[in-house]
Order: sequence, then C-alpha cells, then structure tokens
Amino acid sequence: MILVKLLLAHLIGDFFLQPDAWVKTKEQHKLRAYQFYLHILIHGLLVYVMVWDADFWPYALVIAVSHGVIDGIKLYAQKENTKRKWFFWDQFAHVLVLLAIFQWVEGHSWKEWLMYEGKIWLLVTMALFLTLPASIFIKTFISKWTPIAVDSEESDSLAEAGKYIGILERLFVFVFIISGRYEAIGFLVAAKSVFRFGDLRQTGDRKLTEYILIGTLFSFGLAILGGLLYVKFQPWL
Repeated sequence: MILVKLLLAHLIGDFFLQPDAWVKTKEQHKLRAYQFYLHILIHGLLVYVMVWDADFWPYALVIAVSHGVIDGIKLYAQKENTKRKWFFWDQFAHVLVLLAIFQWVEGHSWKEWLMYEGKIWLLVTMALFLTLPASIFIKTFISKWTPIAVDSEESDSLAEAGKYIGILERLFVFVFIISGRYEAIGFLVAAKSVFRFGDLRQTGDRKLTEYILIGTLFSFGLAILGGLLYVKFQPWL
C-alpha cells in the first residue's frame, strides 16, 4: 500500500498542484525560481501526509530532495527540441526513486506490500492517472507529429474540449474493464468514430486525421492498460 500512496502523491504533486505558469517560470529562471522550491516542498508534504507515519519523515525528505535534484538536472539539460525526451526520463527517474524507497522501507518482495486496504488506494491512483497525467503524457508523446492544422481546428472548438473528452473516455473505458463490460468499449469507440472521424474525413487533412488517430489509440491504450492492471492486482489486495 505504501508504494501506491507514494505514486499517488507523485501524481498529485507533479500534475495537479503544479500549474503551467510554474513550469514556464522554472524553465526560464531555473533554480532562481521560488516555484522550484515550493514544488519540492509540496512533494515532501504530500508524501508525508499520504503515508501518515511520523517515522517516515526521513524518507519523505529523501524523496523531496531527490525530486529537486532530478528536476534541476532536467531544467539545465533539456533544450527546446529535447523537452519531450526529458519529460519521460524525468518521470522514469522519479518512479525509480519511489520504488527504491519502497524496497528499502518494506524490505521484501513487491507482492508482499499488497493489503486489503490497498484496493481503494490502487483504484484512486489508477483513476487519477487516467485524468490529467495521462493527458499530459499523450500530449507530450504525440507532440512531434503535431500538424499546423491543429491550431485552426482548436479555434473552432470549445476551450480544452479535446482534453476533457479524452479524460472522460479513459475513465469510461477504465470503469467498463474493471466491471467486466468489455463490449461497452466497442460502442464507445464506434460513437467517437461517428462524430470525430466523420468531421476529419470532411476536412480532407490526412496528417490531422493520423495525428488524432494516434492520440485516440494511445488514449484508449492507456485506459485499457490501467483497467487490466487493476483487474490483475486487485484480487491480491
């Protein structure tokens, strides 16, 4: 259960409690930005609150400091054309630290930490990941294929409508899988195809269609993977 709580704290701190304005300021001023240190403090406090154990404060401190070191390396190492690569390396490094802390604290194999009360933590963490964090992962992953036509299309759409549509579809798929209603996913895909890809076919922009298709498949893939992982591990909790 500790590992799930650590991952949940990371998701909240990195994706929900870090506004875009903070990210831009950190990229501009790097270690001179107070947002950098506030971000580290938030991570340490989140870990401590999630675990809720007075003896865990040294590990929360290690996680906070290591988070700052990793973020600092990324800020100075990344260039405009390498942000995508460094985003994924940054997340990978953070997760490795959490895994190392978990292994150090628990001192046994990864299966032994699964407990009954871990069910709700796993459910919340998986569902939370499929909202804003997954949107950022998808946007970063497909950024190198972004066609110019995306800007003109977004100007004709509701503000951030695509992001919230993606969040809802992933949550629907996740619920369908954990409830065993796999056939409902097909209806969801069909419904989106009728409305979304019908409009794209009329534009005649092949690059835009392929871009949307990649994003859609990646979005559904993350939701399906999240649901399958929960179904696999949930009986052990």
